[in-house]
Amino acid sequence: MENKSSYQINEQGVLGEVKIADDVIAVIAGIAATEVTGVARMCGNITNELVSKLGVNNLSKGVKVVVENHHVRVNLALELDYGVSIPEISEKVQNRVKSAIENMTGLKVKEVNVRVAGVAAEEE
Repeated sequence: MENKSSYQINEQGVLGEVKIADDVIAVIAGIAATEVTGVARMCGNITNELVSKLGVNNLSKGVKVVVENHHVRVNLALELDYGVSIPEISEKVQNRVKSAIENMTGLKVKEVNVRVAGVAAEEE
């Protein structure tokens, strides 16, 4: 991720402050997306693909997060299982990612964009 920033969440009556790195938000989004049945895996750029082939697990692969004024925009690149309904799975992923980020961070999700980067062929 190019932008290594963090976001401070202030609430009245608390003892301190919470800072959330954008990498953490990306990991939350990646895990939430892969929990949806029909998502085979996350897809990333060529660097992420090479890193994963070396055995390094990158939980934010295929996720781009932009946070502006405590609102989050998420872009996901997914590989879906063969034969699933793309609109149905995309909507489930959007809802799951939005819910996970909002529940875990307190930030509001403005949009979740899903890009289908591939289809996992059935193995025989």
